Amino acid sequence: MSKAEIDTLTAEFFGSFDNRGGKAADVARLRRLMLPGGVIVVTEPEYAAYTVEEFIEPRERLLADGRLVEFSEWEISERTEIVGSIASRFGEYRKSGVLDGEPFEGGGTKTIQFVRTPEGWRIAAFSWFDRP
Repeated sequence: MSKAEIDTLTAEFFGSFDNRGGKAADVARLRRLMLPGGVIVVTEPEYAAYTVEEFIEPRERLLADGRLVEFSEWEISERTEIVGSIASRFGEYRKSGVLDGEPFEGGGTKTIQFVRTPEGWRIAAFSWFDRP
C-alpha cells in the first residue's frame, strides 16, 4: 500500500507543473504535497536551496505569464526504498516545453524524501539536477 501511495504522490508532484493545452499549472498544490518546512535544492546547472514558498512563487509566475507553455515533466524510471514511516526515491525524469518561443527538451535526476504523517505520506524534501 505505501509504495502505491508514494507513486501517486510522485505523479501529483510532477503534474503540478503541467500547463499543456492551455491549462493552468497547479504549483500551489505543493503546499499540500509537502511538509510546510520542506526543503528544495537544485544542484545543477546552478546550486540553489529554497523553502516551499520560495520555490512556488517564481514557478507559478513562469508557468502562468506565457513565457513557459506546453510544459510537462515526467518520471521515466525510479527506485523507492521504504523503511517504516520514511521513504526515499531516486528517479530519472524528462521534461519538455516552449520557453520564450523556443521548444526545448531535457531531463535529469530527482531524489524525493517522504515521511508518513497522520494525514498520510508527504514530501519532506526533494533535490534535483538537470542534464544539458
